[in-house]
Amino acid sequence: MATTTRTGARNLILALTCAAQFMVILDVAIVNVALPSIQRDLGVSQSTLQWVVIAYGLMLGGFLLFGGRLADLLGRRRILLTGLTIFTGASFLAGISQSIGLLIVTRGLQGFGAALVAPAALSILAVTFSEGQERNRALGIFGAVGGTSASIGVIASGLLTDGPGWRWVFFINVPVGIVLIALATVFLVADRAERGGRQFDVAGASTVTGGLLLLVYALNRGADYGWASASTLLLFGAAALLLAAFVRIEGRSRHPLVPATALRNRTLVAANLSAFFTFSAFFSFIFLGSLLMQQGLGYSATKTGVSWLATSVTAFLASAFTGARLVGRFGVRRLLVTGLSLLAIGVLWLTRVPADANYVTDLLPALLLAGVAIGLCAPSVQIGALSGVSDAATGLAAGLVETMREIGGAAGVAAVSTVLVSQAGFDGFHAAFLVICIAAALGALIATVAFERRTRSVSDESLGGTVAPAGAPALVPVPVPVEDRPDVVPRS
Repeated sequence: MATTTRTGARNLILALTCAAQFMVILDVAIVNVALPSIQRDLGVSQSTLQWVVIAYGLMLGGFLLFGGRLADLLGRRRILLTGLTIFTGASFLAGISQSIGLLIVTRGLQGFGAALVAPAALSILAVTFSEGQERNRALGIFGAVGGTSASIGVIASGLLTDGPGWRWVFFINVPVGIVLIALATVFLVADRAERGGRQFDVAGASTVTGGLLLLVYALNRGADYGWASASTLLLFGAAALLLAAFVRIEGRSRHPLVPATALRNRTLVAANLSAFFTFSAFFSFIFLGSLLMQQGLGYSATKTGVSWLATSVTAFLASAFTGARLVGRFGVRRLLVTGLSLLAIGVLWLTRVPADANYVTDLLPALLLAGVAIGLCAPSVQIGALSGVSDAATGLAAGLVETMREIGGAAGVAAVSTVLVSQAGFDGFHAAFLVICIAAALGALIATVAFERRTRSVSDESLGGTVAPAGAPALVPVPVPVEDRPDVVPRS
């Protein structure tokens, strides 16, 4: 696909996939600032209101791996269009909701649609651009969009809530979704990645999806009802049992959802571990920073949103530069270590923020460092996760890294929420920021250790890919420094 697609068409596909990813991540954060308005209009309790956020994250995190594998089996274009249709329709229904029950259900549908869109979009991008500098540059732009989406979501939420009203945080998706559906229908070539008649691992998909759903729910519930409560422990136990069953099923399945040989691709495993800590720290930073501005410093919704521009702009610039130049020069490992270290330093700065904080001197340095940090890390984890993966398994690889992003984000927000409510006033904010700092520092340490420092041979079948027919272009190594480059054995 990468060798036959014209440059103009490839650029259009890049824009399409970036826009799709933008919508998915935007909706993780876009409702946060609007929650007080939703609560007033619909007259709901705080405990019920939180499900407007949880429902989306729950379905997104639980079904990403499922969506990625469906993209491999049924075709990336088909799954992308299905996801966009569900997401757009659910957004409209959310906007017209007159009850909290319908709003929560439609947010769940949004999350399910997003779980199909995200891995399909990343997979389409991966097979459109040749592995190496061309794909790195595309993933840099893709990462720039993804890295800025959460902070832009906060900005958009503030402007829309204070402007036309909270319903427009959902309505805004409808025209965008319709345009993306039309473009995808016209410009994406129909594909069916696996024509060999492979069967779908229903048992594996059911257990891993159920396990992930329970895990995300337990993380959210633990923050509100206590980590040692019987219900929380029961949820974690059930999640562990389902995930253990998934591992056992995969070991015996003739057509596993996640081939055991995937674990042989050390770069893939390291990238997924790094994604967990990167987005655990960054999403919780966005969450806690927004609360600090509104509840601690008395910022309006609009002022809170505009305050995040510093992070959004620096993240976009750093991400684009990372894919175009930095990965090829320094490698994924070094960029992740640097980015996570910068994030730890930025968050550490906020552990001393005073109650009468000045934006320029007390907040801005941390916001700028966080933008640079996610700009280095977001494209790096995606480049690492897709290195050496055959076209037939890009959906699975994309689903894995997207799942780690969402599970990491849920875990981070749950952790800081627990710390925040355990202490009073600004002491709670200071302690919660310290937790984020530790998570980022731990991520830097894991990236240092997990990625190989020497080259090694990794077959492109390490993620279940099939050998290309004679005459097909061979996958080539990512042009990164020797200490963290996964060489790929060319296909015959």
